[in-house]
Amino acid sequence: MLVAIIVLLFAMLLLGVPIYISLILSTFLSLIFFTDIDSMVAVQRIFGGIDKFVLMALPFFILAANAMDVGGLSRRILNFARALVGHLYGGMAMATQTAAMFFGALSGSSPATVIAIGRIMYPELLKQGYPKKFASGLIIQSGAVSLVIPPSITIILYASATNTSVGSLFLAGLGAGVFFGVFLLLYIYLYSRFKKFPRGERSSSREIYKAIKEASWSLAVPLIIIGGISFGIFTPTEAAGVSAIYAIFVGLFVYKEITWKKLFQLSLDSAKTSAQVMILVAAASALGWVLTIGQAPHMLAGFVAETFTSPWTFLIFLNLSLLLIGMFVDSTIALIVIAPLILSSATTLGIDPIHLGIVMVLNLAIGTFTPPFGLNIFVANSITRLKMNEMLPGLMQFFWVTFVALLIITFIPIISMLLPTIVYGS
Repeated sequence: MLVAIIVLLFAMLLLGVPIYISLILSTFLSLIFFTDIDSMVAVQRIFGGIDKFVLMALPFFILAANAMDVGGLSRRILNFARALVGHLYGGMAMATQTAAMFFGALSGSSPATVIAIGRIMYPELLKQGYPKKFASGLIIQSGAVSLVIPPSITIILYASATNTSVGSLFLAGLGAGVFFGVFLLLYIYLYSRFKKFPRGERSSSREIYKAIKEASWSLAVPLIIIGGISFGIFTPTEAAGVSAIYAIFVGLFVYKEITWKKLFQLSLDSAKTSAQVMILVAAASALGWVLTIGQAPHMLAGFVAETFTSPWTFLIFLNLSLLLIGMFVDSTIALIVIAPLILSSATTLGIDPIHLGIVMVLNLAIGTFTPPFGLNIFVANSITRLKMNEMLPGLMQFFWVTFVALLIITFIPIISMLLPTIVYGS
C-alpha cells in the first residue's frame, strides 16, 4: 500500500498534476483500492487538517507580510541595513543578507523575502560590479532564513502537525535563524574581502540615525511578536492578528503608502495566498493520515531502531534525506507529511521535538533554493532572467555554506534550545 501511494503521488507530480490534486487523489485511491474504509472519511480528514486554532495565524501573517511590502516597511528595512553594513567589504551584499533577516522577521515567507529584497537589491548589486552568479545566488538563498526566523509560516505548520508549542519553536527559530544569518554574513564578508568586492561609503551618524528613525516602525514588528508571545501577553495566533493590524496602520497612517484601493487589493492577494497554503495543508494532512493507518510510522520506527543507535547518526540520516526531498517536494508538503512520521522515532532517541522542528525547517529552507526544483529559483527568475546553468555556480556556493551552518545547528542543540530554556524552562 505504502509503495503504491508513493509511486502514484510522484507519477502525478511528474505529469504536472497540481500538487493538492495529486495529494487528494492519492488519498482517495489508496482508501478505495487498499482499505475497507469509506472514502468519505478522507473528506473529514481533509477538513480536520485545517481545523486547528494554530493555523488561524497563517492568514494574518500573510496579510501582515503583504501590508509591509506595499506599505514601504521593507524598503526602509533595506535602507537601515545599508546604513549599518554598507561600508564593509561586500557592503551591498551584506546589506542584502541583513535586510533578508529583518524582512524574514516581518513576513515569515521565503518567496516574499526573495521578491521584496531581490527586485531592489539585485540591480544595485550588478551596478556595483558584483558577478551575476554571486548576486543571483545571494538573492535566491536570501529567503531561506525567513523559514527559520519567526514569525515563520513553516514553523507554525510544524507545530500544527506535531502538536508542539509555537512559542517555544519561535524562540528556538530566533536563535537558530540569527546564527544562520550571521554565519552567512561572515562568509559574505570574507569572500568579498578575498575577491576585493566594492565597499560603500561609511554612513554618517546623522544618516544612521535617520535610517533607524525611518525604520523604527518596521523594526517594532518582531519585537511585538516575540515579546508578546514570550511574556504571555498574547498567543501566536493573536500575535499574528496584532502584526497585521499594526502593519496596515503604519502603511495607511504613518508612511501613507497604502491607499484604500491598495488595501483592498493586498487583502485579496492575501486571501488567495492563504487559500493556496490551506488547501495544501488540508490535502497533505489527509495523505499523512493514510500513511499512518498504513503503519508507516511503525515501520519507520522499526527501521530507525534497527539502523540507528545514537541520535547523531539519526540526525545525519535525517539531514541527508530532507535535503534530497527538499530538492523535489514543496517544503509545506514535506513537513506536514514527514514530521508526524518521524516524531516518535526521534523522541525515542532523546531528540527534543523543538530541536527536531528547527532541524527539519532548516533542511527544507535550504531545499527552497536547491536545484532542480527549489521554489525560490523560479521566484527569482522573474528578477534575474538567468538560465539554470548561469545561476548554478552561485547557488552551489551558498548551498555548501548553508549546509555547514545546518550541521553546526544540528549538532550543537544549545543554539536553538537556549532561548526556549531561558523563557519556558524547557
